[in-house]
Amino acid sequence: MAEPSFYIGVIGNVISVLVFLSPVETFWKIVKRRSTEEYKSLPYICTLLGSSLWTYYGIVTPGEYLVSTVNGFGAFVETIYVSLFLFYAPRHLKLNTIIVVAMLNVFFPIVAIVATRSAFEDEKMRSQSIGFISAGLNIIMYGSPLSAMKTVVTTKSVKYMPFWLSFFLFLNGAIWAVYASLQHDVFLLVPNGVGFVFGTMQLILYGIYRNAKPVGLSNGGSEIAQDEEEGLTSSVVPLLS
Repeated sequence: MAEPSFYIGVIGNVISVLVFLSPVETFWKIVKRRSTEEYKSLPYICTLLGSSLWTYYGIVTPGEYLVSTVNGFGAFVETIYVSLFLFYAPRHLKLNTIIVVAMLNVFFPIVAIVATRSAFEDEKMRSQSIGFISAGLNIIMYGSPLSAMKTVVTTKSVKYMPFWLSFFLFLNGAIWAVYASLQHDVFLLVPNGVGFVFGTMQLILYGIYRNAKPVGLSNGGSEIAQDEEEGLTSSVVPLLS
């Protein structure tokens, strides 16, 4: 009979896949309009970086194949997102985007993997070093939910913090934190614990401000702001998986 962590990990995989797919509507708009307009590529580039590193971590760490499967899927999906961005980005932004992609999605992962394999002969130390790098990067990515929460408090409006994204951040963090606890994996536990706390805070703020009267909130660019929040939230999925 499978261990409880397996069933928890499968649930986590399903939830993470849904969050990885959350920006599909945004990219459908980009394809239809044949332009990225004011959308930003960095959230998706960062997600691809995180997914790639977590995929490698899951491969080299015994018993963490559920981490590699979901992040392998995430890396595939984010590669499509980034490719669409490169294809439809305005000419004046395309070169800069290509440079960022080359640095973060090609150069950095290669350097991280080669450096850890060169520095350590023990496979456990190699996986721990990649786990440390991945967890650190993903905790930094939590600046996006913090920014969303600050906007909610400042404007007294949840317009730019969609409920379902906050809910899945909470649920994803909880599921993967339980999985990490069962697996005794501190590199998964710490960022997912942070994700659970931030998700809880977002839901509390949503409950407080969902019926509040907005202050100084502009309607301009609201569609793009919400879509970018989806991208920013999806960028923390790798640390939740």
